[in-house]
Formats: sequence, C-alpha cells, structure tokens
Amino acid sequence: MKPKVPPTGEIRQSQVLTTFGPGSMVDLPNHSVLVAGLEYWSGDKERIYEDRLVSWLCEKLGVSELALYAPPVDSGDPTAPRSGIDVFQFPTWFLGQVDETWRAPDGRIYRTRPLLPWDRLVKGGYLTRDRKVKPVVPVRFVQACVRGHINDVEWYGFVRRDYKTERTGDLWLDEGGAGNDFAEIYVRDEKNGNQRRPLSEATLRDGTGLGWCAGRSPWLGPRVQAKCDKPNRLLTRSASNAYFSQTVGLISLPDRDRALRDAVDRVWEDFLQTCLSEAEVANERRKAKVAAALEGFGNAVVWAEVQRRISGATPIEKGIKQAEIETLMAQEDTLGEDKPEGNFYARAQPVGPLPHCAEGKIDRLVLVHRLREVSVQVGFTRFEASLPDINGELDLEVEMAPLSRDLTWLPANENRGEGVFLSFSNDAIGAWLDRPAVKARAAELIAGFAEWQRRKNLPAASFPGLPYIMLQSLAHLMITALSLDCGYSASAIRERIYAPCKSPTGGAGASGHGILLYTGTPGSEGSLGGLVEMGKNIGRHLERALELGRLCSNDPVCSQHDPADPHEERFLHGAACHGCLLIAETSCEHRNECLDRALVVPTVATPGAAFFGNDA
Repeated sequence: MKPKVPPTGEIRQSQVLTTFGPGSMVDLPNHSVLVAGLEYWSGDKERIYEDRLVSWLCEKLGVSELALYAPPVDSGDPTAPRSGIDVFQFPTWFLGQVDETWRAPDGRIYRTRPLLPWDRLVKGGYLTRDRKVKPVVPVRFVQACVRGHINDVEWYGFVRRDYKTERTGDLWLDEGGAGNDFAEIYVRDEKNGNQRRPLSEATLRDGTGLGWCAGRSPWLGPRVQAKCDKPNRLLTRSASNAYFSQTVGLISLPDRDRALRDAVDRVWEDFLQTCLSEAEVANERRKAKVAAALEGFGNAVVWAEVQRRISGATPIEKGIKQAEIETLMAQEDTLGEDKPEGNFYARAQPVGPLPHCAEGKIDRLVLVHRLREVSVQVGFTRFEASLPDINGELDLEVEMAPLSRDLTWLPANENRGEGVFLSFSNDAIGAWLDRPAVKARAAELIAGFAEWQRRKNLPAASFPGLPYIMLQSLAHLMITALSLDCGYSASAIRERIYAPCKSPTGGAGASGHGILLYTGTPGSEGSLGGLVEMGKNIGRHLERALELGRLCSNDPVCSQHDPADPHEERFLHGAACHGCLLIAETSCEHRNECLDRALVVPTVATPGAAFFGNDA
C-alpha cells in the first residue's frame, strides 16, 4: 500500500473560517501557499445542521439547496486515505538569498537580491554565476483588486512600464536602509542598462502602477479568470488587509413560530378552522385534545396564527437576531430543555439590586446555561473589511469573492457555551434619546459616520443608531469587568447586540433592546458555568463596568475626540480607545467600530449624554 503523504502544514478548524479560508495566503515552513476553494477540500466532513440558518442563506444567496460542513480534519491514521485542504503555491516569484550589494550611479550602496520566477529556479534554488545553488524565499509582494482577485506582480512589465514585454534578462530587488520604506526599494532591470523603478510607484491606485486586474482567482483553479475593470493594488502577503473573512452566525434557539404552527396543525381541521374570535379559541381550549396540543401558547398568539391561516398569508420569516431576541424576551421562566445533548437552555432570573443610575433601565435578566452558536463563512474581501449589519444580516452591497466555482455547501463550525442576557427598557431608551445632550452627541457621531461613508465611497451604508452604539460600548465594558472574576479571558467572551432601528438616532426597536454576553468554544470548554454564576449578581458587575468607563487612562484626549476629525481618521469612534473600550476583535461583532463610552457614562468632555448618567 502506498504510504500516506504527511500534510504540508496544519491549522485549527476555527482558523479556517476566520483567517485561513479559501483565497487566503499561508506561510508554511518552506513555502507560501494559497488556500484552495471548496472543490479541493477532501475527506470526511462532519455535517452541521441548522435549518433556520440554511433557509436564510439560501434566500440571501439565491440558491435552492445548501449544506453546511465542518472543515475536514486529518484522521491521524496512516492507513486512511489522505484528507484535508489542498493549497496552491503562491506567489511564484522568489528572491535569492545571496549577500550582494550594488552601487547606484549616485554612489549609494544597496543590498540586492535576484528576483526570479519559479521556472528560473534550479533544483528549487537560485543558480549563482559561480554555479552554486542558493536558497530562495517567496517575494513578499503580490497584486490584487478590491473584488478579491489576486495574481503575481508582473515584475518585468512593472520595471519596464510595458505590461506586454517579454521575460528576458535578470531582475534584481535593491533595498536601501532597513528595507521598509517603499521609496527605498527598487526593481532593477539588468538587461536594460540597470533601469530601475521604485516600489512606491506600485502603490498608485489609478492603474498606472501595476496595471489593470486580469480577473484571476487562482484559489478556484489555475485557469479561472473573469472580466474585471478594477486597478491592481500592491498587497503585502502577511499584511492584515490581505484577507477579511465574511461570516454569518446565529444562536440555535427553540423555534417558537415553528412550534406554534405545528401545534395548530394538530387541531386545525377538527377544532380551530371555524373559530372567528379569540374567545372562540379559548372555548375550544376547554377540550382536552386542544388544550394538550396548545400547551405553552397563549390564546392571543394562537388566534393570530388562526387569523393568518384564514387570510391565506404566508408565514413571516424573521431575521436572524429578531428571532433570537423574541425568544430571549418571551415571558417564560424557562426556555428550552435542560438536557446534556440540548442546544439551548435558559432560565429567567430576578434582576436583583442594581446601581442607582441603572434602576428602571434593565427589565429582564436571563441566565443561559447552555447555547450553541453556528458560524458560516460565505465569502471574503481584501483591502477593506465590510462592517456587519447590526441585525445579523448579510451585507449584499459588498462585493464578496467566492469560495467555490459551484456553491453547494459552505464551511461552518459550531461552538457550545453559556451566557447572560440583559434586556433594556424601551421607555428608558426612548426618554434618553429625547434629551438635548444626547441629540447633540448624535449629531457629532453622525457627522463622523458621514465622513467615513465619503472616504470609503459607501453611500448605501446606514448609521447603526445611538442605542446600538451605547449597548455595544456597554457590552465591551461588561466583558472587561466580567473577565476579572468569571474564569474566562476577555477574548473568550463574545457579544451579541440587539438594537434594531430605522431612524438615524435609533428609536425603540420593535423587538426590544438587549445584550447577550456568551462564550463559544469547540467542545465543552465554553460551558464551565462561570458566566452564569456572575449573572446571579449582575448588579455588582454592572457597577464595576460603569466605573471602568468613567475615566480612561488616555483622558482627556480620549473623551475629547471628535469623530469627524480628518487628522485622526477614527470616524466611527467617539470616546473610545485601547485604554477603555477596544477589546479583542474576536469578541466584538462589529470589528471594534461604532463605540462611544460617552453614551454609557458621563465623561470628562461629555457629561450629559450618558444613558447611565447621574442626572438621568
């Protein structure tokens, strides 16, 4: 039997969805590679079932069927067929590791190394003039466009300013200084009298530097190419803007709407289809069979479902977050079932004593003993990350690069954990939004958002609303406060913000406002009970969080930041910095954007706009 070929490298399953998905570049010990598309993933993949998410994705992506699978893993069995994710060698240009210098006509001395394509390699290395083979490393620069297409830089065309030129002669990369300033890095053409061109000219974005994109998507296959009218842009392989995974996730919750429809189905023909009022529904419930079928559902919701069926209306498909908050805010003491294999189990808890400034503003506390989160990668972008929709929706305005040629399945993972949910009074939020100081702060944040829109050329982007910014800022403070006692690190706690809004200032959402702080890790490591235990005394931790937000180590500079300031270019931040609100991006659902602690607690520069203000 042919021995199993060992893998070239290994990465964690969770990293595949966020950092090293299809189209991303990975540095391995001896190679630089491009992760291949889904067609090149082989081996047994575990199926992940989440009907609500699959139905939503099919509608948004315009496909009739879709499956979710976890990324394949290596079995560890040397006799088993090889499984895993294929990669393509990329880039295919290399730098010879030689210690040479070159003196320019102006007398300056540069460190220089040969720049050569893969077909010029000899035994995998660079053949020197004295016939010795020296090792090579992949060049750290490639070219890409904003649609995700990527390719090698055509170095001959770049240095000769003619992208139709032949690959003749030797090229060298000259580096002056520390080699970090693009103006001090030159591509030199030895054949044409040592003609040189600075790498800084490759950063031009009007097509004059690296030409126009050829539409290549090498992760989908060597010959996959599409029409593209975008200019090429220089991209450093290891830069953080080389790959932004676009993911969608949801919390697996009991589907009350589906359960209601199933319950009504059982007694529809014999009992409910002739009902003409809620009172008649109540009369029918006196019968044992009807009472048993409709147990757990009030007369009002049953009558609403009866009316829908009589009118012939189709069931309303709710958004991802809307279904979640409606379940979490259902007036029931227990949600889900307490089973070891269950996906969701939560219990309502009395809110208990709260800080004086928070009294009357938090109206519900739910301790989530068990939850399951499913995350799916749907595409990726380069250069610019797309801001997630505040309602958990997929931003279809962003040009995503595809993960496969034929979309039949998507990579996903499931995490299990625990959490704490806080619901906020709509009346309190409405009164807060009506205050003059809050309206003045809203104008400043909206001005910053408008400048960000203009700079990014995103006219369709919508302001998330003050309630969302306030709740997300509070969530960041709560994560920091809870991590001190709960046994989880701050990066292991994640947030989910519920603040649907339509107006610029964000009026009271139809489904309410809330924060879910939860853990989510593969296996059972995220369900140790620490967060639930902290939730039993949530008032103390809320008080600590508010105290953390009142004064930042960077004040007064932090609190005085103007969101629209063109010099700082932090247009989506109010009073927020690494000293107070910014946390691990894995914990924040909005990439650490849209934050302002002045909306949460009084600050040095803005004392009157706080939801938890002393004068509230």
